[in-house]
Amino acid sequence: MTVEVPQGGRVLFIGDSITDAGRDRSGDDLGTGYAMMASAWFTARHPRHGATFLNRGISGDRVRDLRARWETDCLALAPQVVSVLIGINDTWRRYTRDDPTSAADFGRDYRHVLESTRPLGARLVLVEPFVVPLDDAQHAWREDLDPKVAVVRELAAEFGATLVAVDELFQAAGVDGRVWARDGVHPTPFGHALIAQAWLRAVTPSA
Repeated sequence: MTVEVPQGGRVLFIGDSITDAGRDRSGDDLGTGYAMMASAWFTARHPRHGATFLNRGISGDRVRDLRARWETDCLALAPQVVSVLIGINDTWRRYTRDDPTSAADFGRDYRHVLESTRPLGARLVLVEPFVVPLDDAQHAWREDLDPKVAVVRELAAEFGATLVAVDELFQAAGVDGRVWARDGVHPTPFGHALIAQAWLRAVTPSA
């Protein structure tokens, strides 16, 4: 299933540092990651479509943080397409700060933001959280991350959203993980390009 981007529509990318990608928050900068790449390629392919792209990724965010700022950073912008990538910090903090987020709490907050978006009638794209393990310690993160990936897949089905299965994509790539992510979490330019390509396969311009 693909999401139609309406003619002249507004597309919002929102999430954590992977979406943020060093954007200049004083304006409408898209950063240097997959959001910028996907926006650039969409516009290059469909220059008359007139879609506008916004980035509201914030480095370090967990889903609870996304919920806290959803009114300002999503609903107030009235996007026609909302693309969400969140979840790796909900896993990472368990291992670096002993500050876990259960799959149930993750699902509760994620469901809340999606439910609050219903009145907009916005089309939804949910991008799976992922890890590209570079060592045994990061391989152990799968115990925590896999249930959260399952939650995102379930919510995509429940809300009629388009799922971008990047966790599966990275796992299937069969190359040294350092090609895709310098620390197992933050993508290299090549990793961002892989996400952008997957995102572009999930959307189409409306006629």
